[in-house]
Amino acid sequence: MLGEQELRSRLSSLQLAVGHAAQALSAERNMPGELRDYIQKLDRQSDRITEILALRDRARIVKLIDDMELLGARARRVCTSGLPLSGQMKSAVNHMHNELIEFKQQLH
Repeated sequence: MLGEQELRSRLSSLQLAVGHAAQALSAERNMPGELRDYIQKLDRQSDRITEILALRDRARIVKLIDDMELLGARARRVCTSGLPLSGQMKSAVNHMHNELIEFKQQLH
């Protein structure tokens, strides 16, 4: 179980990782629509983290991270499908998904 301080730290790291993926998205040309959708959804969910954390509702935090990890896995799958994406995009999505996986494992 994560303590409150560690939970806040992990959430902050996750928000940064999602933010980097969103920045890479805006710089990417010829972005597959599917990948764009996943990253935009993750960015919107990341914005909800602070709101949900303020509620101190662990079940909602777990559900949010589970949902985000699923979207992150889908985004990673698109990145590894052989489409011509920049290294920055692939790296940002990979890092974001790794953050989500680690966080999810610590929550469960």
